[in-house]
Order: sequence, then structure tokens, then C-alpha cells
Amino acid sequence: MMLDYATIRRHLEDKQGPQYWHSLEELTGDPAFEAFVEAEFPGIAPQMDRRRFLQLMGASLALGGLAACGPTPGTAVPYVSQPEIIVPGKALWYATAIQFAGYAQPVLGRTHVGRPTKLEGNPEHPSSRGACDAYTQAAILQLYDPDRSQAPRFKGVDRSWNAFQLAAAEVQAQLDRDQGRGLHVLVGASSSPTLQRQLEELLRRWPEASLYRFEPFEGDRYGAAQRAFGRPVETHYLLHKAELILSFEDDFLGAGPKQTAQARSWADRRLAAAKGDGESRLVMVEASPTLTGANATETRRVPPAQLRAYVQALAAALGEGRAVPLPMEDQRWVKVMAEALQAHRGRCLIAAGAHTPVDVQAAVHRLNERLGNVGQTVSYTDPILFTHVGETKLGDIRALTQAIHNGRVQTLLMLDTNPAYSAPGNLNFREAMEQVPMRIHAGLYYDETGARSHWHLSASHSLDGWSDARAADGSVCITQPLVQPFYSACSPGEILALFMGGLTPDARSQVRETWRELSEDAWRRAVALGFIEGSALPPVQVVAAPVRFEETSMGSGLEIQFRPDPCIWDGRFANLGWLQELPKPLTKLTWENSIGISLAIAEQNRLINGDMVSVTIEGRTVEGPAWVMPGQADTVITLFAGYGRERSGRVGNAIGYNYAALRIADSPWVRSGATLTRLDQQASLAFTQMQHTLIGHDVVRHIPREHALGPAPEKPELSTLYPPPPEREPAWGMLIDTDQCIGCNACVIACQAENNIAVVGKEQVVKGRVMHWLRVDHYYDGSPLDPKSTFLPVPCMHCEKAPCEVGCPVNATVHGPDGLNEMIYNRCIGTRTCSSYCPYKVRRFNWYNWTDEDEPSIQALRNPNVTVRARGVMEKCTYCVQRISEARIEAKKDNRSIADGEVKTACQQTCPVQAIVFGDLSQKNSTVNKAKDSVRHYALLEELNTKPKTTYLAAIRDQEPGGQSA
Repeated sequence: MMLDYATIRRHLEDKQGPQYWHSLEELTGDPAFEAFVEAEFPGIAPQMDRRRFLQLMGASLALGGLAACGPTPGTAVPYVSQPEIIVPGKALWYATAIQFAGYAQPVLGRTHVGRPTKLEGNPEHPSSRGACDAYTQAAILQLYDPDRSQAPRFKGVDRSWNAFQLAAAEVQAQLDRDQGRGLHVLVGASSSPTLQRQLEELLRRWPEASLYRFEPFEGDRYGAAQRAFGRPVETHYLLHKAELILSFEDDFLGAGPKQTAQARSWADRRLAAAKGDGESRLVMVEASPTLTGANATETRRVPPAQLRAYVQALAAALGEGRAVPLPMEDQRWVKVMAEALQAHRGRCLIAAGAHTPVDVQAAVHRLNERLGNVGQTVSYTDPILFTHVGETKLGDIRALTQAIHNGRVQTLLMLDTNPAYSAPGNLNFREAMEQVPMRIHAGLYYDETGARSHWHLSASHSLDGWSDARAADGSVCITQPLVQPFYSACSPGEILALFMGGLTPDARSQVRETWRELSEDAWRRAVALGFIEGSALPPVQVVAAPVRFEETSMGSGLEIQFRPDPCIWDGRFANLGWLQELPKPLTKLTWENSIGISLAIAEQNRLINGDMVSVTIEGRTVEGPAWVMPGQADTVITLFAGYGRERSGRVGNAIGYNYAALRIADSPWVRSGATLTRLDQQASLAFTQMQHTLIGHDVVRHIPREHALGPAPEKPELSTLYPPPPEREPAWGMLIDTDQCIGCNACVIACQAENNIAVVGKEQVVKGRVMHWLRVDHYYDGSPLDPKSTFLPVPCMHCEKAPCEVGCPVNATVHGPDGLNEMIYNRCIGTRTCSSYCPYKVRRFNWYNWTDEDEPSIQALRNPNVTVRARGVMEKCTYCVQRISEARIEAKKDNRSIADGEVKTACQQTCPVQAIVFGDLSQKNSTVNKAKDSVRHYALLEELNTKPKTTYLAAIRDQEPGGQSA
């Protein structure tokens, strides 16, 4: 369907009040689009071919759970005497941590009979407080991934660890003679004190060795701090204290290793403001839409080439440096922002993204100091990710590549990094590394770098090996294994020890050696808690230098922004079906990366979503499907990482494009001078934005902040043919605060992990058959050039007067004794009548028996307390009834009622902004009832009078700093 952009503009002209829309296609008013949306399964896609089916099933993608099939540690026999601690069906929880881009994500791991089945945030840890992100939830799936590297390989052939030790011994002898000359070690970003200590030992033994670090999306925060303060420091945002935030391209609410901590802190301020305690305004300056921009009070579209001028003008308005000319409207905006920041001295925050120019970040540090924000809304500590080993600074990927070209690299050891896939294209690292006589790679997968190395060493997962790392607040987390290693794998610390000649290194002993000053009692407490109390890095006092901006020339042509994918990051999660099928927060695209373009570029080139385009710069080209991004700067193209993999595993291979060829080391985030060409092809994209839509109904509500306080008004009872519902105790209900929800999708993955929800693959998503029990709808409001966003999580409403119950011909969907709308799976005959009767479209039909082809070992990840559904039945949210049952059993054992807050659903537990409240509606003083007593409280499709037990709080609209309504 060709988009008529003139019609889209006319559609929104002269409209009064909110105008909510899902997609640009919807704004055309095309009858074909309306028919597409109204169809029960809108996608019309080719059937899955046999080759792709076998690929997906071979990696167990469709199961929603993968299991190890490595060597059995011994002969399996029944218990003679059952261990006292292990009770079938009884879960045990252990504290540990997942490492992501060098930062620890503190978690609790649930195990059933010795096998991990679920991860949740560690409630004792101050930075997570029980929450976590989608990546951390999906880490349990990666543990069971059968495509993980299972043994060492030499030139692609499986070998033993003894064989590697013999080969390493020959290298050691040469290195001992040469004091380590010729040894170059490349590591991914890390905050592990143990690994840092081991690298110090390596340098003491081989002082001529060289060390480097490479993390594709780390940015240059430490370099900016070096420029501003004369030393590298870690920047910590105290968002809960910031009543006004001005962000220059810093997506602090978006995906990344600090998302949980920063989203939780921002949510605390947002919740306080909703209760009348101060303000909560967020202004985002960005070129391409982000989650932070989607949640901002005001978003300003600024191309990367103009960002420096904006910051320089703001600095001048605040008394730092000289002014620069800007258009009149922009000058007015800068003046208003400067006045607003001055009015919020000590209560505001200016942020700059790690991928912005170093001088921009340094200037922001100076402006925060000038506004009195240091120690109030921002603080500094020593770096969390180590940049030095002893007195030796770690080099970067450019320095390593140059050393290879100079013939100085004889042995290259690469730990937990994949530069052959993700290094900037102009370095030609793949070709360069072929010149190294001995290449050793250690990683979780036999990936692009491993396949080009002489030795590939299988690394253990965070959940089956010992380690340590620092969390977002700098506290040290202890990573303890939840299960015996599935495969013949070693931790990075053990691999480093083996390379240095250790005979039988032990990861636990290595970590214990690092923390030998801890008493045995203190060590045991740290392992039990998951972190060392009091180990957070203390604040440091720094003074910022005066602002100094670089003189740069404006580039011509289109600008390219390089960004990580919000679901699979830089490609390290490409083989995880959960994350591949997770709709991306803004576009709702799955199983693909797109080329994000502005409305202006789309109109100029007559492009619609899915049109194949090529992006070329300096003779290098990538091709991919276009996606029109409402709110993107006119001259900007956004390329997303993580795809185009060759050796990620059977699930993630050969999907999408790899943009590394266009990326250069000197400017890894932005390039100018690009050209875009439309190709005569159309891609079949699997996106969910227009599936199960409720657009056209009163489902998204906003309320001005000045009207947001007060109790819920009395509402008249609507007429009904139903008899009044009986009084029940308990009566479970849920409340979702749309003002808090940032659309991060952590709840979707938590629900999938908890409830054994199947992954169905791209072809079925295109047909509208995605199985998620919880979806997060994304609604736009306003002009496509500068829209505002609202996110609406939609689980089952658990209606008191449920239309699905009336429609079911076999009484498979019924009301339970505590008010839940329940599914009796073995009674369902698959008529799908209940789905037709459901006005909220929250039911999913299991079209295929995804589990039939499973080997017994594949079942290890599944939650044993949740039925694994067979083909031909309806599925939906159950309010995690298995958790309710567990709490009921414990309460009965103690002869008491279930306490308020004792039951937490999986989505509620993991939500980093705590937008979901669950509890007993029959108790007047329950938390959920108190939260519902608000003027913002409403139900979806109230006019239908279904009496849903899942209800909402309307989002709050702030005033922009200029005084206009947001």
C-alpha cells in the first residue's frame, strides 16, 4: 500500500484534542488498511519452508525453553535417600549475577530439583531492588542454548583442554624468553576485580605484553571525563532527585546495562510528582526516536551535525563560553531552557549520551557543576569498568589493529569479545587477524571470531560458573553457579589461568583469593546475598574544566546514526528466540533489523515500511528494509546492530543486515555524506503494531498534572443482563500505571519465562499468531513529525462479566473461586469462540504442537508448576495463578490469610519502574485498592461493562518548560 503523505497531514490538521494512532498506514483512512486490521489474523504470509522449519526446531526455538544435552556427569540413578533440601515442586532461590557489557545485573535464580528455571531481580540489592530488564530475564534461555560452544576446538575440530594446555605450554616458553613480547590480549568490557587481578599477574610475569579492550557500544564516557576532570570517572545519575532533566541524545531509559537502575530511579521521581511532591519534566534532544524521548515531556529533533551548536548555545546562555548563531526559534528555545534550568538549580540534570562528541559530554559535566547539580542529581566515582591494569592503560581496537599491521602481534588472546563481527569496517579486522601466527579466542559461542582463530575455547555462562563483577552502583556482586556446567567449558578467569600454565584452575578459588580479606562468615554472607555489603564505590570530588568546543565543519548529505538493537543489542543475544520475537519497543518489529528513515526521506523517495533500500557511503553499502520513524530528524538514517550474523547459532544466523562495513573507528556513532537508494524489492516484515489493535476506542487517557490529584469519582452503574457477581475473598486484581510505564518490554519476557510461552518464528508472527500473553501497545499522539508516545501493557482483563465465558461452547473458560478468569486446557476443543468474543484481543491460539519434537533434555528450562500446552487450545494471562497457589499453601500452613503484597506476578516483579500493582480487591486497605482510589483510574472499554479486574491509571501530561501543554 503506497502512503499518501499529503493525506496523512490533512488527517491531523485542525484536529482538536488528542489524536491517537498506531501507524502511518492508519492515518491514510484507506479501507484496505481497515480490513487488514479487522481480520482475526491479518498477516498473509508464505508457508514456512521445510529447511527453515528444521533450522528452528533443531535449535528448539519454538519451545520457549532450551536445555543442555552435554555429557552426563555420571550414571543417573533414582534417589536412595532423597536430599533434604531438594523437594520436587519446591523452588529454591539463590543469589547470583548476570554480566552484561561488563556490568553485573544482580539477580535471584529459581531452581527446581537442581535446574534453573527463572531469574528475577535481587530485592536486597540497592540498584535493582527486585527488578531487572528483558536481557537479564532472557539470560536463563542462553544458559540452556544447545548452540553454545561445548568444547575447545583447534582449527574447527573438537579437542580436549589437555591439548590446549600442551599448546599453551609452547607459547609460554617463548613468552618467558621474550618477557611477553608479542603477546596481545583483547578483552570485552569488564568490571571483574578478579579478572583485573589476574591481568596484573600476567603483566608481572610478562611485562612486555600489551592489553586492549573492545566493547562495541560502550561509548566514550571515560574519555569525556578525562577531558573534563583530568581523570576517568563513572557518572551516576540521581534521577529521583531531578525535577527537570535535559538530555542530549542520552537514552538512559532505553536498553543497556544500566537500564534497570536508571529506570527505577526515574520512576521514583515520576511517582513522587504524581503524588504532588515536586515536578518531573524530561526534555529530550535527539535525532532518532528512543525510549527516553518517547517518555519525555518535550522532544526536540536535532540532527547530529547540529548537536554541538545547541550545547554551545546553552552553555553561553548559562554563562559558559561564547554564543553561536542559531535560528531564531532555536535561540528562543535555548533561552527558555536556560531559564528553566536556572530556576531548578540543584534539582535539575543535564545529560549527554556516551556516543555524543567528547567535547559535548565534557561541557555537560561543567554545566551540571555550574548549576549546583553535583552531589544532588549527579555524582562521580572511580570507573566501574576497568580501563587500566596496574599502571597500564588498556588500548583500543584501533591500536590493536595497527600493532597487527606492524607485525608486533605473535599471539593474540581474545576473551569474551567478537571483533571479527562487530569491529568498525574500515579496520578490516577480519583480514588483519589472519596475519597473527597464533590466535586464541574464548567465548560463549563458536562465533565469527572463534571460527577465524586457531584455538576456540568454550566459556562458561554466568549461571554455571564463578566470577565477580560490579553493578551499576559500583558494588561487587558474586556470581555463583546455579547448576553444574552443562558443557566442557571454563570461565574467562580459568581460561586465563590455563594459558598462564595453571594445571587445574578453579574459578571459585580465584574469586575467593581476590576477596581473601573477607572472613569466612563475611564471604558466606556475600555469596548468600549476592553482593558484598558496603562495596559500592564512594563518591569522588572532581572539578570540571571550562568548556572548550572543537571547531568542526557541517557534513553534507544524509547523516547515519549507528545504534544497538533494543532487543538483541550488538548481536550477542541473536540466538535467543525470546528476544528475536520480542517486539521492539517503538516499531514493534520482530525477527529483523530495519533502516530507520524520517518522514521527509520517505516522502522524497516514495517509500513505505518494508521497501528495500541501500545506504552507501564512500563506496560501501548495506541493504535492508526501510522503516519510517515518526519523530526522526529529516536528514537522518538510523542503522541498527546485532543482525547479519554468520555464526550466532541456528536461530540467529542469516537474519537482517550487518552495518559494520559502514562504521569507522574514528567516528563510530555518526557519519555524514550518505546516500539512500530505493531498490525494486519489498521485504516481508513481522511486526505486531497493527495486530490486536484497540485503536479508535477510549483506551489511552491523559490528564493534566494540575488535575491528577484526588480520589476516584463515583461512576454510575451501567445496565446489565448479568446477575450481580458474588462477594469473593480473595478477589485478585491488577492496576497498571501508564504514567510510569516506559515500554521496555521486561514484563513480556518475564511472563514468557514464567509461563512456558512458546516462540513461533517469523512466519507465524507475520500471520498474527504470536503467543505472548502480555503485549505492550504503543500509541502515538499528534503529528507524525513530532509525535508523543504512550505505552499500554495489555494482559487478560479477568473480566467479572467475561464475554469469553458466555461464548465458550464447552465451558473451558470459567470463573474461579477467587475471581480469576481461568482456562481449562484439557476441556478446550479449539473453536476460538472465546477469542472472537474477547473485546480486548488478549487470547492466543496454539496452532501447532511446538513441543512434540522435543527431546527429554529440552524440557529442563520449563517451569514445572505451569502446564505445557498442547496444540489446539487457547492460552492467556492467568495472573500467575501458580504463584497465588504457592502463597495460599504457605498461608494455610501458618493458619493465616495471604498477606498484602505476598503474591507478585512475574510482570509485576520484574517491572523496573514498578508500573504494575497486584493484590486482593476484597481487602479495602490493600495496596491495589489504595492505588485505584485515584481520579486517574479507569478501565479499558468501560462502556462494555465487562467489569475488568485489570484497570489503569491515566498518564499525566506535564507542561513543557516553555509553558505549553505537553
